[in-house]
Amino acid sequence: MNSLHLKSFIRCKRKAWLDFKGKKSYEVWSPHKAIDKINQFHIFSEFCNSELYTGLKACENGYKGVIGLKIKGNLFQNINAEIRPQLLVKTKGKSKWGQYKYLPAVYKLGHKITKEHLFDLAFSSMLLESFQESKIEIGLVISSFNGKVNVEEIYLNKKLRKKVLNVLLRLNECFEGFLPEITQDRKKCTICSWQKFCDKEAKENGYLTDIDGIGSKTASLLKTNGISDTQTLASYSEKQLGDKLSTFNDQKYEKASIFIKQAQAYISGEPYRISNKNDTSDLLEKTCSGFFIFDIESNPDDKHDFLYGFLKINNLFTKKEAHIYKPILNLKNNEGEAYRKIIEILFSKKQWPVLHYGETEKIAIINIAKNLNFSFEEIDSLASRFIDLHTLIRKSWILPLKNYSLKTVSNWLGFEWMQKNVSGAKAIYWWIQYQITGNEIFLKKIIQYNKDDCLATLQIAEYLIKNQLNKN
Repeated sequence: MNSLHLKSFIRCKRKAWLDFKGKKSYEVWSPHKAIDKINQFHIFSEFCNSELYTGLKACENGYKGVIGLKIKGNLFQNINAEIRPQLLVKTKGKSKWGQYKYLPAVYKLGHKITKEHLFDLAFSSMLLESFQESKIEIGLVISSFNGKVNVEEIYLNKKLRKKVLNVLLRLNECFEGFLPEITQDRKKCTICSWQKFCDKEAKENGYLTDIDGIGSKTASLLKTNGISDTQTLASYSEKQLGDKLSTFNDQKYEKASIFIKQAQAYISGEPYRISNKNDTSDLLEKTCSGFFIFDIESNPDDKHDFLYGFLKINNLFTKKEAHIYKPILNLKNNEGEAYRKIIEILFSKKQWPVLHYGETEKIAIINIAKNLNFSFEEIDSLASRFIDLHTLIRKSWILPLKNYSLKTVSNWLGFEWMQKNVSGAKAIYWWIQYQITGNEIFLKKIIQYNKDDCLATLQIAEYLIKNQLNKN
């Protein structure tokens, strides 16, 4: 077992088992991991004043920062272990190499120090102590906020080390057993490289958390009441289920109705139209004279929107080739120019609505308008043109899907991205690569991805409008 297995085990026992024993052909490359590695390297390099070297030789030469070192050892009860410290930092002390020693360090993305950080440092210290023949009392957590490197010291006491040993024993037992069950908290699965493998099994076995709106707490409540799978859920009446959902108070029957219909749609593969006042007739009326589709690519960790994409639709019923796509690159040193181009496009057709998927795009435009000192009236007028198709489709339809993301909905409608296995995370990865290398290939990939996002949004708009026309 190694430190990567330990981190996986803390998140999800099944992931740890699959990392250790799973068929690698079922695993999908994760851009999140790659982005994490790049950010980690940059922050470590800055912290070590670019004195960052690889392997055992770097320790022997006494360099400030050491990465890429693997240390193997027998931990306890004949259990072989391996650590792969994210970073070793040189400090005062005494070791087998001379009048210095190394401390383990980990990279932290958010504001909070997690169990993963603590256990990683404690585990690394156990094998590192005997390897360098020197006691380790503290570990470092390194992060970056507002462009500054931040370092926190963690005391690696006996209590923490004992906890890690207990977890490692459980990890070893896990590896000796069968594949653990799928985790109830499926939110964790979104960035996991084994997600598709687990999704297939979850659907076959009717996992409740595959139903949109049902998280681990609701699933647990349903199971307590004898509803253990989607098939059982789909067979209930609104009254029967509502009586069991007392935690939702006044919304219990409304929630029951949605859960049942969502389960029925998911099993049958058929969509279900919701009959209510939130109709799509407004969309049909507003788009008949032309409209824009708007989609943003952004790096939330960096708080930077790096690409704005517009698709100009003069007539919904013309061929897709007639639609004009305009990408606007937003470099940090040239934001004003990007903002000017965006406003120019939006004001070229002042009466046109702007269709988007999710709240990000509208928020971004309001912030840009504020940045350009628009009046309250001008901002309100601009914001009123935005139509969120994500909200609209959820109010109008229950679809046979596990979620209502742009990818999931448009794929169900038959849309295909030009590039395989793409995602917002992969676009961020390409953007980081473009910034590092200046290679235009990465920029072309991002632009193609954004254009496809716009076309996918258009396909959802067409679905809503077409069904409205059929209804009329």
